[in-house]
Amino acid sequence: MGTFEPIAPRAWREEALWRTVSATFRPLHALMAAPALLFLFTMTVMLFRPADYRFHSYDRFAFVLLILVVLLRSWTTRIPLRLAGPVVWPITGLLVLALCDALSQPYDPETWGVLAAKWLVPLGLYVLAGHVFEDARSRRQFEVFALLVLAYLCVIAILFLVGATEFIFPHYILDEGLGIHADRARGPFLQAVANGLALNMLGLIAMDSFRRHRLPKAPAILLLIALPLAIVATRTRAVWLSFAGSILWLMFFSPSRCLRRTCLCLVLAGVLGLTLMLSFGSSHQPLRERLEESGPVAFRMAIYQAGWDMFQKKPLTGWGSLAMQAELSSQISDFHQEQFFFHNTYLEVLVQYGLIGLALYVWLVIDLLRLGRAPPGAHFPDRTFLDAQFRSLWPLIVVVYLLNASFVVMNYQFINGLLFTLAGMLAAQNRSHREVNAPAN
Repeated sequence: MGTFEPIAPRAWREEALWRTVSATFRPLHALMAAPALLFLFTMTVMLFRPADYRFHSYDRFAFVLLILVVLLRSWTTRIPLRLAGPVVWPITGLLVLALCDALSQPYDPETWGVLAAKWLVPLGLYVLAGHVFEDARSRRQFEVFALLVLAYLCVIAILFLVGATEFIFPHYILDEGLGIHADRARGPFLQAVANGLALNMLGLIAMDSFRRHRLPKAPAILLLIALPLAIVATRTRAVWLSFAGSILWLMFFSPSRCLRRTCLCLVLAGVLGLTLMLSFGSSHQPLRERLEESGPVAFRMAIYQAGWDMFQKKPLTGWGSLAMQAELSSQISDFHQEQFFFHNTYLEVLVQYGLIGLALYVWLVIDLLRLGRAPPGAHFPDRTFLDAQFRSLWPLIVVVYLLNASFVVMNYQFINGLLFTLAGMLAAQNRSHREVNAPAN
């Protein structure tokens, strides 16, 4: 009888251990069952983490968790992650250049934060997006997320425009000690061009949703009224130019009659609204001053000239970030600032990494543009996200990104993540079609 006494306690301990392990992994199982929601949560955290290394790195924890969940899901379902393909190789090359540059200088949190925002996070989201948004339901969730972010950014910009800043959330947006352009509608990015670019890209997605009748008419009308006002509130000429150009392009060249009519209404409403705003005199004097301001142009031309001179000294491999900043500060004598930035993504890549870096970036841009081309014989269902007409819109989204990159260095990981998430979904859709239609061996 004595031999039976220890069995019950042992069985109880084993059962308790099993229940503990099961309870511990149950949340992880829930995340594996809904990876799209975790992906969108990660992007939400990135939205509210501006390009400032002093902010807490909650976005890094969310990003690592997303990677672990997708890897576990891939392992349990035995569907391998696809790490090769378009976009992957050039952005990996740029990531390697940035990593070598970061390792060659003393540890600096800002350097590593910029490296992650510009190259690592976009690469990760590009690869993960193709495995997370693999069905119509998850892609619809992404579309709803994009529309909600657009509505939020429009509301924040309009609150700034009308002076109701006490309602702006989060409040760090109003902190003049953080970022730049505290006198403009800069949103959670703390930079007006970045905010305007996000509004422009998300606005194009919203117009595509309206074209497919996925966005009800009443919310669509409100967004189409709010979007131009939000763009004006950024008080940034580069943003105005890219938005006006994208709307005019769609108005004349979009294959969708609905989009052409929508853009025509936007143009008429925008011209009328801007005329009324400029006619109010002193109440909108800052907008008038911004249209006539020439100081930033002179500053940028001095920066561009200094950057070009630096490139000619080290054309092949570039300066590296530490030496680049020191040399740039020594060359600019007419302006006095703590730090100088190129305000141009391409010039910074050229000076920092030389012709090697610029060649990789050009390769990356070409791959991004080619993703919109459907494989031969491909047919994507109409009225669905990423259908054939969205693919005709994709090059415009990329061009809007590239145009704004001429006026700011793209250190904004939410914007980079948004672009490369869309790119990853398009690449996965192309790959799936090729695999389905590949001849059997």
